[in-house]
Amino acid sequence: QVQLMESGGGLVQPGGSLRLSCAASGSIFSINVMGWYRQATGKERESVATITSANSTNYADSVKGRFTISRDNAKNTVYLQMNSLKPEDTAVYYCNAEIRRYVWETLYTYWGQGTQVTVST
Repeated sequence: QVQLMESGGGLVQPGGSLRLSCAASGSIFSINVMGWYRQATGKERESVATITSANSTNYADSVKGRFTISRDNAKNTVYLQMNSLKPEDTAVYYCNAEIRRYVWETLYTYWGQGTQVTVST
């Protein structure tokens, strides 16, 4: 069984920073794309940032220049460094990974349980 475990959320003032981490564990042969998504109250889940196994990245326009996604393939971990946080960044943040558990298996998409980020005075 594969699990994604997020950490690093919390309450921060506008202009502050947070770093989210998400570690994948279990039977893992390879991981393709990893990413961060968020869902604010009353809104649909949206993509924040993604990173491929070759470290190619993509960001939502709303976070470009403020957020940085990175990964440590040896640790099966993806990070999201969030700087210059704004109240509109408040949401539950979910990590996501495309994982192949065995060499013969297709890729499946897994989700973490989510971590709350609140930006407020």
